[in-house]
Amino acid sequence: MKDKRVHIMEMAMDLFAGKGYEGTSIRDIAERASVNLAMINYYFGSKEKLFENIVEYKSALTRGILDEILKNKELSAIEKIYAVIDSYLEKLFTHRSFHRLIYQELMLNQREELQNSIVNSLFPNTVIIKRIIESGIKTEEFKKVDVELTLASITGTINQVLLSKKLCNKLMNKDDDYIPYDDIKFRKRVRNHLKQLMDAHLIK
Repeated sequence: MKDKRVHIMEMAMDLFAGKGYEGTSIRDIAERASVNLAMINYYFGSKEKLFENIVEYKSALTRGILDEILKNKELSAIEKIYAVIDSYLEKLFTHRSFHRLIYQELMLNQREELQNSIVNSLFPNTVIIKRIIESGIKTEEFKKVDVELTLASITGTINQVLLSKKLCNKLMNKDDDYIPYDDIKFRKRVRNHLKQLMDAHLIK
């Protein structure tokens, strides 16, 4: 049986993704999760703390996947980068609305404590990817590149197509009713582009 705390977070994530942070109330979350307000307050204390817990929960799941990739001795450095790209695309395209909301909070700077919490939750995942790139440089599979900006190139490309469907469709010469994130061919296109980009950028 699913843990009640996790159940509340998953229901809240759906609401936050659909209605935004401001548009979602604790009462909405209680109704969606079929729990009382006291239980949400017991587990999380406030809406902001609930949101922080969701980000940390999702980040920890990703961290586990990235850590497995890092420690996999059967993969070369570039194969690890490929695995990171596959993992990120699957996660972010599937949960794109919540991902947009996270970046909205980071950009708006309206809730500094929440913003700091999000950064602290996401940062350890970037450290793991940096270690993969640094390891490839150390073993001389990779060129000596700017590690931080290489990481930004991966995440920045994904964010560029994710953060605005309208802009993405304009860029790709698609009609407004086209949903690129549900198109398997488009997802494959982004995946292949990123892998080709990393091949050209990293491989000696």
